Amino acid sequence: MIKNILVTLSQQAAQHPEQVAFDYLGRTNTYSELEKRSNSVANYLKTCHLTPKTPVMVYGGQTFDMLVAFIGCAKAGHAYIPVDTNSSTDRLTSIMHTAEPELVIAVEPLPIKVVVPVTSLADLTNIYQTLPTVFDEKTAIDDTFYIIFTSGTTGNPKGVQITQRNLLSFVNWMSTAFNFEKRNVLLQPPFSFDLSVMALYPTLMNGGTLRVLPQTVTANFSKMFTTLASLPLQIWVSTPSLVDICLLDPYFDDKHYPDLATFLFCGEELTHQTASKLNERFPQAHIINTYGPTEATVAMTSVEITPEMLRTYDRLPIGYVKPGTQVTIDSSGVDEPGEIIIAGYNVSKGYLNNPAKTKNAFFETNGLQAYCTGDLGYFDHDLLFYKGRVDFQIKLNGYRIELEEVNHFLSEVTLIKQGVAVPKYDRNHKVSQLLAVVVPKSPHEPSQMALRQELNGKLMPYMVPQRFIFRETLPHNVNGKVDIKALISEVNTHA
Repeated sequence: MIKNILVTLSQQAAQHPEQVAFDYLGRTNTYSELEKRSNSVANYLKTCHLTPKTPVMVYGGQTFDMLVAFIGCAKAGHAYIPVDTNSSTDRLTSIMHTAEPELVIAVEPLPIKVVVPVTSLADLTNIYQTLPTVFDEKTAIDDTFYIIFTSGTTGNPKGVQITQRNLLSFVNWMSTAFNFEKRNVLLQPPFSFDLSVMALYPTLMNGGTLRVLPQTVTANFSKMFTTLASLPLQIWVSTPSLVDICLLDPYFDDKHYPDLATFLFCGEELTHQTASKLNERFPQAHIINTYGPTEATVAMTSVEITPEMLRTYDRLPIGYVKPGTQVTIDSSGVDEPGEIIIAGYNVSKGYLNNPAKTKNAFFETNGLQAYCTGDLGYFDHDLLFYKGRVDFQIKLNGYRIELEEVNHFLSEVTLIKQGVAVPKYDRNHKVSQLLAVVVPKSPHEPSQMALRQELNGKLMPYMVPQRFIFRETLPHNVNGKVDIKALISEVNTHA
């Protein structure tokens, strides 16, 4: 059993110093390099005289220097906040305001001005070369290890605090349940998406190699197919949406990927259609469906989707609850769907600097931290099934989006009088599009492009509605509020 993330990582470096830890399109870095450089970063942070345990924002893409910064921060006792280069300036400003970091490590140039010191990539390179490569301090198990910001309801993202104890609960389960020992593992999600943690730490704790598929590659399908075929993958970690795209490639099968033995899915619902196609292409592979909110450390259920399971269920289960975690269903009756409540050592301590939101979502039960997910589900014996959202939070392409956050920025668009975001579902109950029903200020409808351009600087790209539907008025319910449920029903009415 792994008892300390950083100690185990150091042990891997000592035992296998030349083992490749990180492969970015052929540019490789070893465990020894990760250990020494992260130690130098930790020593540097000690010279910065930061307030103990204050977080450090780390800005950039899916590069080795980002990983070095993460580990260096953790070693020095500072939680890292991964922020992706695709983040809007509004999001960056909001995270800075909420997190109040005293330092930013900008592996890529920071697009906003900040009042705190900024450590650049050039600074990091100098730190690697000049500061000691040994660091002996240990991070406490209940210290916050990382903070990932999710979507917020009023334009303010929430920072989910994950402690080393939370992370150990997840990593030990993954290491036991699935064979990560010295495996080649796909690293595709951006670091600001907690699905990346499913690849990162189980791989590094078990001496494996992270094979990076950066966003610059996934943006071009042809380039992505070619790149993937060159990677010696054994474990695949992604959202189901990515594999849907890969299945468009006729060469995505077990003949062309002979070592690919395990698919691990999380972040959104795995549909029957996707799992069936994948099973046809990779009949010997293990197709694993997992589930869990960021607040419960990536995932806490899993189940292998077998041919028999595909024959049994139209809507696939999300899994069996991992050992050491408790799940209850808050429903009005026996066998009725209700809200999924999670309790265990994997549950976050709460949202950073947001006691009101923390109080609303977290509580303690039988000495364990618990979280109200807002997800609807039910048990069939001990197998958990997902039935949708209690509120209006959705998953699109693996990203969690709160509709109210999109609505907040729609209200700021100069061309719109009123607008609401609504999800459009496909026949597999999966969100296929994010739409916006809007009332324009002018009798002349603005162009779709003009509306998108105004939102592009305010929202993450995946949060910008793909299509705008124009109305003279929006429906209201008996309380005088916009009837979002009616609009969702309207856009999902199939002829």
